[in-house]
Amino acid sequence: MICWTDSLEIAISLADNFPEIDPKTINFVDLRELVLNLEEFEEGHSKCGERVLEAIQMNWIEEVE
Repeated sequence: MICWTDSLEIAISLADNFPEIDPKTINFVDLRELVLNLEEFEEGHSKCGERVLEAIQMNWIEEVE
């Protein structure tokens, strides 16, 4: 189980599950939906803010580079 504060684990999972998506160009609305649809993600919308999404995006960028 992963939650919003697990930005590195989320980024790794996004990189594994969505290799065709460029994390540099994704908007936060789409990023949030991708995270919510990850099989291992079990937390709701409540703790998802811009800072959290930015941290996930930055980790995802680092993961694919």
